[in-house]
Amino acid sequence: MTIEIFVDADACPVKDEVYRVAGRHGLKTFVVSNSFMRVPRDPLVELVVVGAGMDVADDWIAERAGPRSVVVTADVPLASRCVKAGAEVLTPTGKPFTPASIGMALATRNLMDQLRSAGEVTGGPSPFSPRDRSAFLGALDRIIVRLKRSDPGVPVR
Repeated sequence: MTIEIFVDADACPVKDEVYRVAGRHGLKTFVVSNSFMRVPRDPLVELVVVGAGMDVADDWIAERAGPRSVVVTADVPLASRCVKAGAEVLTPTGKPFTPASIGMALATRNLMDQLRSAGEVTGGPSPFSPRDRSAFLGALDRIIVRLKRSDPGVPVR
């Protein structure tokens, strides 16, 4: 079974890095968005524009993600759905969501949501840095190599 990459693309700062790593490994990449965006003219990269609405892109990804999938997202509820489906899930900063970490990530997200609604927290996440980009590149490559090694029919590049 082939490895596929799904990118929750609307606010993803590492799309170019995904294209580069996926291209090096020869992997199909689905760039899922609520609106048109430029993607490389490559048969392995497919832009999927879903309809407008809450969680439409998330639903498209979650319905297709599975054990041979890598999902790139910062969306914790989407990450939870994909982890439950057996997918590898990675944030743009290179942090993996795993079965062991997703429960705490959801709880933290829900708490922060409540605190923001109450006006207690007004700041957002730290700015995206070159270190984050580098961590993401390394983590994505490691996940892909591990998935390839788990399938003897797939050559590791």
